[in-house]
Amino acid sequence: MKILYVENHAIFAEQVCRQFLSTHEVKVVSTLSAAQQSLADEKFDLLIVDYDLDDGKGDELVRACKILHPVLKIIAASSHDAGNTALIKAGASAVCGKMEFNRIPAVIERLIPTADNDD
Repeated sequence: MKILYVENHAIFAEQVCRQFLSTHEVKVVSTLSAAQQSLADEKFDLLIVDYDLDDGKGDELVRACKILHPVLKIIAASSHDAGNTALIKAGASAVCGKMEFNRIPAVIERLIPTADNDD
């Protein structure tokens, strides 16, 4: 599965990719603008997005994605409830808070049941 992961904390993103997303092809970007460019240039099966980013809020990206890529599954991945709530209100499909990232494989499987078979 091809995942776009929007996270501005590089060390955290690296750990998540190594520990929980290693069976997937993951592209990590740290800004809204890089995410928008990646979504324009490539096809992804899943978007994981943080709320607080250096150049804006993740809910802006989620709203744009719901228009441009309406079938793309999106996981809200903020460290705080208010951020996850904003991402869900914008159209994210599920939440996996940063303090619960050990659950990310199960959240992905729930959203895209064939995830393990599509690698």
